[in-house]
Amino acid sequence: MIEIPTSWSWSTIGELTQYIQRGKSPKYVEHSELPVINQKCIRWNQLQLEHLKFIHPEQFAAWDEARYIEPGDILWNSTGTGTVGRAYLVTEKDCVPPKVVDSHVTIVRPAPGLDARYLYNWIKGPVVQSKIEEMCDGTTNQIELSRTAIAATRIPLAPVAEQTRIADQLDKLLARVRACNDRLDAIPALLKRFRQAVLAAATSGKLTDSDDLGATSGETTIGSIAVDLRYGTSKKCGYTSTGTGVLRIPNIADHGRIDIGDLKRAEFDSKEIEKLALREGDLLVIRSNGSVELVGKTSLVSTTEAGLLFAGYLMRLRVDQSRALPAFIQLCLSAPAQRSHIERTAKSTSGVNNLNAEELRALLLRLPSLAEQAEIVRRVDAFFKLADRIEARYKAACAQAQRLTPLLLAKAFRGELVPQDPDNHLANMLPECINALNTP
Repeated sequence: MIEIPTSWSWSTIGELTQYIQRGKSPKYVEHSELPVINQKCIRWNQLQLEHLKFIHPEQFAAWDEARYIEPGDILWNSTGTGTVGRAYLVTEKDCVPPKVVDSHVTIVRPAPGLDARYLYNWIKGPVVQSKIEEMCDGTTNQIELSRTAIAATRIPLAPVAEQTRIADQLDKLLARVRACNDRLDAIPALLKRFRQAVLAAATSGKLTDSDDLGATSGETTIGSIAVDLRYGTSKKCGYTSTGTGVLRIPNIADHGRIDIGDLKRAEFDSKEIEKLALREGDLLVIRSNGSVELVGKTSLVSTTEAGLLFAGYLMRLRVDQSRALPAFIQLCLSAPAQRSHIERTAKSTSGVNNLNAEELRALLLRLPSLAEQAEIVRRVDAFFKLADRIEARYKAACAQAQRLTPLLLAKAFRGELVPQDPDNHLANMLPECINALNTP
């Protein structure tokens, strides 16, 4: 149990609220004048109204006035693994038009004398959220947070004035945390645009400001520089300790890399190994996938992967290295213009998108001299390493930002977020006052 200031006391949600009630299961229509809030609507900082459903007009009378949400209500998801425990604090604008909740959501309505924001932040905090599954009854995927469990949930109760000071300070600080997270959320898209811009510049000649890009070979095709292009094995592979490793679609990582962390194996005869064994400098191209964004994705084989085989949804492209550097061809296949062409070619309405060998052979590219290719590859690698460093710092910043909210909430409910006021009345008198207010 956390330590709290001497002017605070421990109470329960049931002692501090005037209404705790699960919603009903209504009969729905496509649209009516009475929206009903379900679990999907409830996020920590907003109601996602696109998920609203609507009650059939013939049932309107079954919802009495107390069941309509009010400003200051806390809507608490009460069923389902992954959704149970998530809550939302109702504002005035949420009540226009009037709304009710379904049977998977509980309305928790604070009594006068309890700041709704204070209660909401306690529910949101690490003490309660870390114990949600313990508080629930039922089996996996069918767990339920009962009214009894909610009412019995303990809460450290600060004097009324201090509740307000704590809630006000949390409003300010958590708004800053959200703004920080919003800025961090924008970084992946910026990095993607940066990498795409680098690839576009690399394959157009702008990256090296060369006036003779393509002057050596001019425009050519993948087929003209390919010395081998073939599909992989269709043999079933598994997680065994014997046999030869086989690279699959999950091994084709971002930015031209290969990830062998999830490697399956199978037994092959010597002829199959000779035919399908990878060499350093080979290119692996995804030829078929349900996601068109993955079709044509290309990775470059390094010494680490040499000797491995490859699966049937991949193609191995081996290029004539007297004319083309494999790393440069990988950049060309990843550039925005080429990606756009590949996706148009591969896109299918059948649910499986395909790029066959002849379509890959027909892809156009401009081929500068080997020296120019090497310089382009070097510069792209330098820019991508810069992007990787930024991405690593972004991930570290995200991890720190994710810890801020629970740290702030924990600090708030230890009485450490705002100064203590000795003139505040003792909080242990508050439940009695609330009971008096609620007694007819």
